[in-house]
Amino acid sequence: MNVNGIGTTGYPAWQGAGKTRQNMAGKNFAESVNNAAVKKGHTVYLKTDDMLYSGGNGTGLSFYIKYAEGSTEDDPTVIAKGVDENGNEFEQTIHINKINPRNASLVEMTALESYMGVDKNGGLTSLPPETGMMGLRDRTDFMDMFQKQISDMKLLSQKRAAAYYQYSMQAYWDFMNKK
Repeated sequence: MNVNGIGTTGYPAWQGAGKTRQNMAGKNFAESVNNAAVKKGHTVYLKTDDMLYSGGNGTGLSFYIKYAEGSTEDDPTVIAKGVDENGNEFEQTIHINKINPRNASLVEMTALESYMGVDKNGGLTSLPPETGMMGLRDRTDFMDMFQKQISDMKLLSQKRAAAYYQYSMQAYWDFMNKK
């Protein structure tokens, strides 16, 4: 049957047209995802038992952290390996006791967070959300970042979130005071 130039084959024309759009949209979406993955080329490290951390952020920075050979209780040392936001490989040796949360990189703070076992409250990190846009070599005052996040959460009447960031910040204050 043909109605106004639209053929039907046992089901209403609108149903068939919808299925065609659905299938095309699915293919276009899949193609878009595949093309984006090929062009961007992000690397993701899956966590193994010997890793303290594996992850990254929205810039493409992706890395894992393991204890270094020769790490001791007095001088805990880790190795961070991964790719920076430009896809370049990197490796850093980080002495935990030398990390200064008032002037640290995301990789250093992640190493400290992992070493200390700071509660992530069911999330991926205890660090404020702004870290999601930090590159490998970016440094910032994480204590100021925590204070801003706490202030923002209080302003939004998010008492639980404010309390969580207060807890996290206190863990890093305690670390700095033990030095």
